[in-house]
Amino acid sequence: MIPNKILRTASFILILVFMSHQNLSAQKIDSDSLLRVIVKDMQTTKNYEKNIQRALLGIKIAPTYVDYYLLLGRNYDLVKKNDSARFYYKYYIGKSPANDDALNYLINLELETKNYKEAESIIDKAIELHPESKNFEQKKLTVLQLQKEQKREYEYLKKLQLKNPNDDAVRQLIFQMESKLKSDRMGSTYSYTTFDRKGYGPWHLLGFQYIRERQWGSLTGHINYADRLSSGQSIANGIQYELESYLFTGKNNYSYLGAAYSNDLVFPKLRLGYSFYHNFKKGWEGDLGIRYLKTQDNDFTTVVLGAGKYIGSYWINLRTFIQSDNNNWYPAVSLNIRYYFETRFDYVTLTSGYGSSPEERTTLGQFNERISLDSYRMGAGYYKMFHKHYIAGLQVTYNKQEYVRNLTQNELELSLMLQYKF
Repeated sequence: MIPNKILRTASFILILVFMSHQNLSAQKIDSDSLLRVIVKDMQTTKNYEKNIQRALLGIKIAPTYVDYYLLLGRNYDLVKKNDSARFYYKYYIGKSPANDDALNYLINLELETKNYKEAESIIDKAIELHPESKNFEQKKLTVLQLQKEQKREYEYLKKLQLKNPNDDAVRQLIFQMESKLKSDRMGSTYSYTTFDRKGYGPWHLLGFQYIRERQWGSLTGHINYADRLSSGQSIANGIQYELESYLFTGKNNYSYLGAAYSNDLVFPKLRLGYSFYHNFKKGWEGDLGIRYLKTQDNDFTTVVLGAGKYIGSYWINLRTFIQSDNNNWYPAVSLNIRYYFETRFDYVTLTSGYGSSPEERTTLGQFNERISLDSYRMGAGYYKMFHKHYIAGLQVTYNKQEYVRNLTQNELELSLMLQYKF
C-alpha cells in the first residue's frame, strides 16, 4: 500500500505539470495571435510605432519566439530607427542565418545608410547560403557599382558568366561594362565592291578611324575616301569627314549621335543621326532614332525602330527604317545575328536585309537613286582580337540590286578591318 501522503504529493505534482502545460499552450496561442495582428497591421493600417510595442510585448510573453525579433527589426526599419532595426535583424539572423527575407532587409538597410563594406560582407554570406539566388547576385553588383569598383564589378560579371554561360542579362551587362572601360583604338577599313554589269565598277572605300572609349561613352572620328570606277577609269571620288559618339545617359540607357560632311559628289553632302537605346530586363534592348541625309538633289528623313536580344552568346538585332520620297514610302529592314566568343571583339556575324537605308555606308552616295528600288542583301563576317591589342575582321556581302525598275545587278562587297587597341 502507498501511503496517503505520497499519493497527495504525486497528485499535486501532476496538477502543477498540467497547469504549466496549459499555460504554455495559452502562451503559444497568445503569441501566434499577436504575431498575426502585427503582420496584418503592417499590411493595412501600418501603425509601425504601435507594432513595435506589440512586438516588445510578444517578446515578454515568449522570449524564445524569434519571429518577434524580425518584426521588431522591420518596424524599426520602416520608422527609420536604423540602429534598433540593425540590432534586431542581426539577432534574428543569428538564430536563423539562412532566412533570405531577413538577409534582404539587413542588406537593404546597409545600402540605404551607405555602409557599403558591411553590406558587401552580408551579401557574400547570403550568396554562400543561397548560391543560386539571382537576387543576391544582383545586390553584389549593386554594392560594387555604388562603391564605383569598376574593375571588381567587371571581374564579378565574368565570374557569373562562367557560372551561368547562357544568362542573357549577364552577357548584356558585360558588354555595357566593357564599353565603359578606358581604351583607345585606331585603325582602318577597306571595302572593295564589284558588279556583274559590264563596264561598271569596281568601287573602293577606304576609311581611317580613331576611337576613344571612356566611362561617359565613346567618341569616334572618321576620314573616309571613296573612288568609283567605270571601264577602268575613275568617274567620282572624294573625302568625307565624320564624327560619332555613344553617350551613357543612365544606368539602363544610352544615346547615339552622328554627323558627317562632304563636299564631293561621291558622298552625301550632310548626314546627321540620333538614336536612343534602352536596355530592358532579360537581355532585351530597344532603340528609337532619326536620320537625316542631304544629297545634291534631295533631303531625306528616316525614322529608325529597332529591337535586340541577347540569347546566351547570341545577339539578334532587327531594325526597320521608315522613309519616303516624292510622297511614296520605301521602308527598309535589316537583321543582324552575332555569335560572341571570349570578348565583344570576337564574333561571327550573319546579316540580311531589304531596301536601302542610311546605314549602308558603301552605297550611301547613291541613296537618292536607290531608295525607291528593290534591294536584297545577305552577308557573313568574322572578327577576332589577337595578342590583346590587334583586332581584325573580314566580311563578305552579296546584294541583288535594281539599278532601274525591273533591271537588276549583282553586287559583291569584300570588307577588311584592322585596328590597334591601346
